[in-house]
Amino acid sequence: MQTIGFIGLGHMGNPMAHHLLQAGHKVLVHDVSTDAVKRLVKDGAIAQSDLIAMAAIADVIITMVQTGDQVKDICLGEQGIFSNAKKDLLYLDCSSIDIVTTRLLHEEAQKYHIAMLDAPVSGGVAGAEQGGLTFMVGGEAKTFKQALPILECMGKKIVHAGDGGSGQAAKICNNLLLGISMIGVCEAFTLADRLGLDARKFFEISSNASGQCWSMTKYCPVPNILENVPSNHNYEPGFMAKMMLKDLRLGQHAAEAVNASIPLGAVATELYELFVNQGAGEKDFSGIIKML
Repeated sequence: MQTIGFIGLGHMGNPMAHHLLQAGHKVLVHDVSTDAVKRLVKDGAIAQSDLIAMAAIADVIITMVQTGDQVKDICLGEQGIFSNAKKDLLYLDCSSIDIVTTRLLHEEAQKYHIAMLDAPVSGGVAGAEQGGLTFMVGGEAKTFKQALPILECMGKKIVHAGDGGSGQAAKICNNLLLGISMIGVCEAFTLADRLGLDARKFFEISSNASGQCWSMTKYCPVPNILENVPSNHNYEPGFMAKMMLKDLRLGQHAAEAVNASIPLGAVATELYELFVNQGAGEKDFSGIIKML
């Protein structure tokens, strides 16, 4: 059993921390929402409002927050966990943030002799609840080996993508593809409907034909075709549209930094920006079918 500090108890962080508790770890939890903390305390976690105190006693700290600035605020400075960390701390950032910030954090962690991995996830809320997330991990191989038993408590597929920052690179590219493919699926269903084709029949055909993809067969944006998907629940997330927009913007910034051309990514970003600006940011990203 290890003492694990978990920072960020949102839609994803809550079930991830819960699985660590189920695995028998001592879990210290922190979030700006006291209600989120209370929910985990009921499951056996220990509330920890003081991050300096958490850093002094935790063997492992995991962050699961929304932005790179939030991660930097948590980690760096006199009040940050890096400068107050217990010796031989293992730090895992499971947030989806920009590569520049991630690489900066790896450099700073090394100065404090902290073993760090960037380990963003894919699988959405359902994957987090089922302990079936995919982790894309960047960092040293020996640190990856050290962290693997902890990651396996929360996920079913854990891939060492390469050096520090590689996990975030993989996540950005994956969500670029996901955003584009979801729009494609939504457009196809919309056209099928206008042409008088039954949605269930189209699903049966396309999910067994060359149009098959995850957005179609595992996360169908049309209600009452698949079980346990956001489209069946008025597009409650899931994966919020505003978070998809954030990840697509990360993809745009990454592409600009390395002079890569991603024209479909640019269009997908514009469409999700329009969707979010219509007030749908808190809805699941598959809800973009309603706009289309």
